[in-house]
Amino acid sequence: MFLASLPAQVDITPNDSGLPGIAQLRTIVGAVMTIGLVLAVLALIISAIVWAVGANSSNPHLAGRGKTGVLIACAAAVICGGAVTFVNFFWGVGQSV
Repeated sequence: MFLASLPAQVDITPNDSGLPGIAQLRTIVGAVMTIGLVLAVLALIISAIVWAVGANSSNPHLAGRGKTGVLIACAAAVICGGAVTFVNFFWGVGQSV
């Protein structure tokens, strides 16, 4: 009885004109992505310097911290640069479920 009253298919897609300010929000998100990429490059440069100083001063702890910083900066750049691609990929996966 109850199951017969449910709709057979729900078809909802993102609406980019439903709320005011969507264009400004896209601009803000793009600016934040740019800031994130610039900060990732800065972190990479600083971490590489720390790694070099640690390696040249025979300080394994400092060199290890520099290596960790380089890896984290590279991961942050990948995440910032690929955020749109990641979201679109998982959106497609969700749509195929």
